[in-house]
Amino acid sequence: MKTAVIKRSIMIGGRKTSISLEDEFWYGLLEIAAYKKMTVPTLVKRIDHRRKTVNLSSAIRIFVFNYFKARGGNESLTSASCAKPVQT
Repeated sequence: MKTAVIKRSIMIGGRKTSISLEDEFWYGLLEIAAYKKMTVPTLVKRIDHRRKTVNLSSAIRIFVFNYFKARGGNESLTSASCAKPVQT
């Protein structure tokens, strides 16, 4: 099955930016934000400040991958398994 990359707009640090992520990474980001009890923009802002890559979308993918790898990699990154946090 082919997964499409979807462009999403998000406000971080008072500026609007877009990120292009596959649904699996988007849902993983939502799940992590909910687990950490923070909004997606807050989490993305933290990723943005710590990234070592030029591309924010790539930094998010690496963050999500490493997060679930550190937790054992057994979690499913599907919309059915994710709690949706507040997005401001």
